[in-house]
Amino acid sequence: MDSPDVAMPNDSNKTAPVVTVKPVANAIRILRHLSQIGTPERSVDIARQLSINPSTCFNILRTLVMEDVVDFNSLSKRYSAGAGLARLVEQLVTQGQRVQLAKPLLQNFAARQRVTVTLWRRVGPDRIVIVSSAASPADVRIDMAEGQRLPMLMGASGRLFATQVDLDDPEVRANFERIRWARPLAFEAYREEVRLAAQRGWAIDDGHFSVGILAVAAPVYSPSGSIDFTVSAVMFRGQRDQEGIEKLGAALVEFCSELATALF
Repeated sequence: MDSPDVAMPNDSNKTAPVVTVKPVANAIRILRHLSQIGTPERSVDIARQLSINPSTCFNILRTLVMEDVVDFNSLSKRYSAGAGLARLVEQLVTQGQRVQLAKPLLQNFAARQRVTVTLWRRVGPDRIVIVSSAASPADVRIDMAEGQRLPMLMGASGRLFATQVDLDDPEVRANFERIRWARPLAFEAYREEVRLAAQRGWAIDDGHFSVGILAVAAPVYSPSGSIDFTVSAVMFRGQRDQEGIEKLGAALVEFCSELATALF
């Protein structure tokens, strides 16, 4: 194991030399690496890439997991940046910076689920925008550009935002009628899908936003209970069966609960 360099107290008026505590420096290097790489990695791979003694790297990772700043998947034996890392600095960052801190979490989820993931935020009374996105590195990518804006009611995320508006409002109905769906969707069918989204906690758009594309989304609730963000998993139609879609929906709900700690 690497020997730590420790600074001893100095009671004199002389300036003490700068001393590096190796375990602390290595812990920071590991956290930076996991945040930048965006995909889960094994301890031995992290140690090799950072030139850290393998046993030292393992012990540091184990400590970081205990402190909730690194996540460990017991099945794959891989480590990734944890939500606790974002909580450490939550009082010092703006919402935009928090979105950036959430990026590694989105990348990890995209890699685990083998989907493209987008983080949507409501802007204004009738628009939503992609503020972050991540694609699975192992599959054919579906590009969803950050900054893309859509009518608030559109897509899987739109069905979630629609759970918090009055669909009987004539203005809301008029906004719906102005949407150009890739595949036609009747308002009553849309209303039923919104009801189902509210009931099960996640929503689906099966080819209506874009032909050949299926999206599943879950809400990120603010401390006040409003839906300010959603996370949408995008894939090709037919890529998963109904059971797989339901499992993805449940995984998104759990992930969004974790993501809320980074965004709020």
